[in-house]
Amino acid sequence: MIETVGLRKSFRTRKRRGTTTVDAVRGIDLAVAEGEIFGFLGPNGAGKTTTLRMLATLIIPDGGDATIAGVNLRTDPGEVRHRIGYVSQDGGTWDEVSAHEELVMQARMHGIGKAEASRRATAAVSAFQLTDYADRRCKTYSGGQRRRLDIALGVIHNPKALFLDEPTAGLDPQSRASVWDEVRRLRAEGMTVFVTTHYLEEADVLCDRVAIVDQGEIVAEGAPDELKRQIAGDVVTVGLNGSTPRAAELLRSEPFVHKLEVREEGGMRLYVDVGATAIPRILRALDHSGVELDSIELHRPSLDDVFLAKTGRSLREE
Repeated sequence: MIETVGLRKSFRTRKRRGTTTVDAVRGIDLAVAEGEIFGFLGPNGAGKTTTLRMLATLIIPDGGDATIAGVNLRTDPGEVRHRIGYVSQDGGTWDEVSAHEELVMQARMHGIGKAEASRRATAAVSAFQLTDYADRRCKTYSGGQRRRLDIALGVIHNPKALFLDEPTAGLDPQSRASVWDEVRRLRAEGMTVFVTTHYLEEADVLCDRVAIVDQGEIVAEGAPDELKRQIAGDVVTVGLNGSTPRAAELLRSEPFVHKLEVREEGGMRLYVDVGATAIPRILRALDHSGVELDSIELHRPSLDDVFLAKTGRSLREE
């Protein structure tokens, strides 16, 4: 449904000493299957929105190529727009009109006749659980209600692929879960959904496959469980009251430690085969050397661990 090869985009920014070129996207290769929810996960400034805006024909790539729903992005951007839906991070609702009016207007702008536009608006109001307030002005809606309307506007013309830019940013957990349900429903109806997000849980729980992007490049790609399996074994996080360099030197040589990373905030992160057996050995080693332990935690690898392993930084902390 979506395929890109070497997609690139740079921007020139002005500074006191002249202009500087910023490489926002540095050669993105993607293959998104029909009918899947594909996540583009990364910190702010990683190039997620720039990539999405190129795929939605809002900005022109500097290099590379892309095909969306069987149409070439460069040679026929107008036809691409007919086949996709796009929901920006800021949304597109207007305070002074109702959900039903917004939906009719959006359908009409896609060239749909008045009677059919009204029918689709009524159906969308029901499908996106907007019935109780469909005739109220949008400025009275909650964040979650408004976001569901944004997505309804993005699919009123029945696109083959839907692009969602940070669809749940700023929403409370209940509203976020409601938006996830709507995205899953669209996928169940056969739509391909491309989601940018910086929420680890959203990528893990919602997406069929994920591309982790950093500094304009994809550093890992696959199903969330596949990516986590690439980080072998368990992760043990050790908090220390000082003496981190000494403890790191001590534990790095232990045969059960595959990898050891010193955390910026202090302490260490150790990658081991089996955490349950590694923890007693860690405790004994530190106690024997007189290193004072503050805390110790065991957890299975997460997408944050994948990001950390690929970039040396924690996405959660960023």
